[in-house]
Amino acid sequence: MEGSLNMLGYGLATIGPAVAVGLIFAAYINGVARQPEAQSRLQPIAILGFALAEALAIIGIALAFVI
Repeated sequence: MEGSLNMLGYGLATIGPAVAVGLIFAAYINGVARQPEAQSRLQPIAILGFALAEALAIIGIALAFVI
């Protein structure tokens, strides 16, 4: 039963990074729609935010298997 609870906890913990990725790209799309010339400045920031949010999910699954 313990392993199942770890995976249940991980499933609930992935909600945070999923919401974060959605908010990051929503802000990116909104910013590019308002100022298309700023796309080259906003795109690396959005990709970095995506990578950091996904890193949280990867760390979470690693901890779910370790603990």
